[in-house]
Amino acid sequence: MEKLTLQQLESHLWQSANILRGSIDSSDYKNYIFGLLFLKRLNDVFVETAQKIEQEEGDDYGWYDRDEHQFFVPERARWKSIQALTQDIGDAINKAFEALEEENPSLQGVLASIDFNDKEKLPDRLLLQLIQHFSSIDLRNENLSEPDMLGRAYEYLIKQFADDAGKKGGEFYTPSKVVELIVKLIKPEEGMRVCDPTVGSGGMLIQSVDYIKVSGGNPRNLTLHGQERNLNTWAICKMNLLLHGLSDHRIEKGDTIRDPKLLEDGELILYDRVIANPPFSLSNWGKDEAESDEYGRFRFGIPPKDKGDFAFVQHMVSTLNHEGKAGVVMPHGILFRGGAEGNIRQGLLEEDLVEAVIGLPSNLFYGTGIPASILLLNRNKDEDKKGKVFFLNGSDDYQEGKNQNTLRDQDIEKIVSAYDKWQEVEKYCRPVSLDEIKQNDYNLNIARYIDTMEEEEQIDVATALAELQNLEEERKEIEDKMYGYLKELGYGE
Repeated sequence: MEKLTLQQLESHLWQSANILRGSIDSSDYKNYIFGLLFLKRLNDVFVETAQKIEQEEGDDYGWYDRDEHQFFVPERARWKSIQALTQDIGDAINKAFEALEEENPSLQGVLASIDFNDKEKLPDRLLLQLIQHFSSIDLRNENLSEPDMLGRAYEYLIKQFADDAGKKGGEFYTPSKVVELIVKLIKPEEGMRVCDPTVGSGGMLIQSVDYIKVSGGNPRNLTLHGQERNLNTWAICKMNLLLHGLSDHRIEKGDTIRDPKLLEDGELILYDRVIANPPFSLSNWGKDEAESDEYGRFRFGIPPKDKGDFAFVQHMVSTLNHEGKAGVVMPHGILFRGGAEGNIRQGLLEEDLVEAVIGLPSNLFYGTGIPASILLLNRNKDEDKKGKVFFLNGSDDYQEGKNQNTLRDQDIEKIVSAYDKWQEVEKYCRPVSLDEIKQNDYNLNIARYIDTMEEEEQIDVATALAELQNLEEERKEIEDKMYGYLKELGYGE
């Protein structure tokens, strides 16, 4: 039998969106499609396991013994029960989700946030069509052509919806090439604790796992933590990790600045690697709470109330262990703005926590055309890097797109290779001493340290004058010819 390919699955999921098109807002598609994909996947794996036990043991205990399954699917949550319905389908799907959460503590809150019982938006005829559509794909393990296929298809859909939802999409999705670049810069290793404090749909954690796989390490020895304040996005992140086969993770719900949840014995958990793309220049980020912060996160100063960038940076620094490294996407403004932000920047530099500032091309992110930078922070710099910050101007290397620019593999390779070598390349990158930065009032604007101006060509005045004279003569000849024609036509003397 032909196995299901990634392309077929992606096409199937995109057709699901077409069924919903017009009924609901495109930024909401993902919740319904991901919910059904997840339900169908849990059902198919459950049935596959139960049938296998029945064939091998000649016994039907696989249908009711919870210990045999990673996720136990009770009768009313099974696909055939939902498939048999012709009315009140939305209510039945909601109840199936509730039943799954009751039976499986690790799914607590993941599915209940999706409400299918809205007959205005999702009438029975539409849900019948969706259920029928999902019934046509077999998501058992033995029918998938590659093991991580569901996770990959899920990512494809997340990207499509981010494209579709524009600015709204950017809240939960960072373009995967940007994520790949940061992961390759901070280089997570087997056995590490990795955290994303603004985790979105989980792409940064998943790419950290991929990086370790490619490096020959065992990603099962990786601790993955994250926090996300948007409930729907939190649920998508949980489903995303589970569909990637990453069941051992801790993703908390809530606002990282106002209410950090990744704690142990009342203290912030410390990590080997912290990676994030927080919302740019967030206003109303939680200044009041920061002023009475009990975790000592804001020792370099409280950021201005309408720009939360340095709140996230300081949170990340506070959650690094003594050998920890962090990579964070930031708007360029944090590199040079004064006031409270200038003081925080000075504090970070004086403690020698800033390892690199990497400028990115403009228009890489959803919903904003402004160029961003990657800030690399390190609590344990190599001896030869101490007292220095590496600056790199990567703004000119990208693939131009219709709505958005993208980083290509060669652009990522160029940046990572230059950062690893840590040497000066004219007009591109160079390590800069903290003394030089101090002389510039702790300003980290890349253009201060890397000359990005194109050299103007030297003009040979004599040659230019000779060319001008030739052009004048040519023009006179053409004019004479034109007046000749006009005279023949009877215009002019």
